[in-house]
Amino acid sequence: MNLPTSTAEAIALVERATAEELFGGDDPARAYRRLARLTHPDTAGPAGARAFTRLAELWRTRGAIRSTKGVYPTAVLDFRGDLANLYRVPEGHLKLVRDPSCNDLMAREAAALRRLAEHGDPRYLPYVPRLVDTFRHKEGGVVRRANVIAVTSGRTAGRLHSLAEVAAKRPHGLDPRDAAWMWRRLLVALGLAHRAGVIHGAVLPEHVLIEPDDHGVVLVDWCYSAAEPDQRIAAIVPRYRDHYPAEVLDRGTPAPCTDLAMAARVMADLIGDRAPKPLRRFADGCRLASPRQRPDDAWRLLREFDELLHHLYGPRKFRPFTL
Repeated sequence: MNLPTSTAEAIALVERATAEELFGGDDPARAYRRLARLTHPDTAGPAGARAFTRLAELWRTRGAIRSTKGVYPTAVLDFRGDLANLYRVPEGHLKLVRDPSCNDLMAREAAALRRLAEHGDPRYLPYVPRLVDTFRHKEGGVVRRANVIAVTSGRTAGRLHSLAEVAAKRPHGLDPRDAAWMWRRLLVALGLAHRAGVIHGAVLPEHVLIEPDDHGVVLVDWCYSAAEPDQRIAAIVPRYRDHYPAEVLDRGTPAPCTDLAMAARVMADLIGDRAPKPLRRFADGCRLASPRQRPDDAWRLLREFDELLHHLYGPRKFRPFTL
């Protein structure tokens, strides 16, 4: 498409064209800059104000994905997850699976988050993402499933960091007193899920997010979850194969003890050699080979953990944490 050279032509074009028509060429940024210059109110006066506003909105939503509920731009790729790309949208993140063969895993996440919202204790719902939308997106004859999720934690809405990031910044291990609040809140997230009938199935460092200022924790990526009776874990993250209990690798039925064992592995690795013996024994007890010998109630385990922490460090108090 030939770009206009006059203000009148630019206004007329912007008022009738779609984002694809305006920015579908080889240099969309150049097209936007030209049109913005010609329709800016400083150049075009009041006549260009409406066109300039529409141009900005078209640029914001270029390449957007649409569902019956909303329009989601894909201009800002925030993360590349195990299965999907996560694009920043006003509602939170648009999670679009890369390989259509993983559509069923995205559907699992949607089912799990719906169940958590319907059956979970409202007090603890900030510990898990909220499902905003879920739909199938067809492009070029390929159908891929998308979920739109919102994550909130704490009062300050500060930046969230994964425990993988924390581990990278604390290569010699994390002070157990700092790890304590992360572990406690992770157990709360799992207690919420298990009471609602959902097994997360992939409690791994990248899937546990913390907000340092307010000590917030959010357990994300529910694509591997089991939210139906006797449902198996459909897939694992290969690089973390050794984190999974035997019942997952053997295609057995997961249980609350499965998540609790994985959580203990993550936290024990995060603390490393700085863990005192009683804390190491606690983590080892959560990871016994036999599922029947492991703890299977997150809330009861949390009470035991609190007793252990009190024995080790005395009354609980807030410890500021920075990365």
